Amino acid sequence: MEEYREGKIIVHVDNDLADLIPGYLANRKKDVTAIQNALVKKDWETVRILGHSMKGSGGGYGFENITDIGMLMEKAAREGCGKDISLQVKRLEDYLRQIEIVYD
Repeated sequence: MEEYREGKIIVHVDNDLADLIPGYLANRKKDVTAIQNALVKKDWETVRILGHSMKGSGGGYGFENITDIGMLMEKAAREGCGKDISLQVKRLEDYLRQIEIVYD
């Protein structure tokens, strides 16, 4: 569950996932760099694969926004739409910067 408060996105995550979340989020930050590099090269396949992975994994960790971003990024990559990919990678960067995790 996500809620918005004072410029932060509060994400409630199952306490059983506490050990996995830091690594998961670190990998999404690496994805940002990989996607930006792929975007410069117009390597849509790399973007599509990373988007597909985010689409599949985000919700399982409690990050519905990552699932949504991944879905839109995968679609944009299939269509070769660099502008839409840029919008989604910016959205991902902003999201990762604003989230605050609460373990329940």
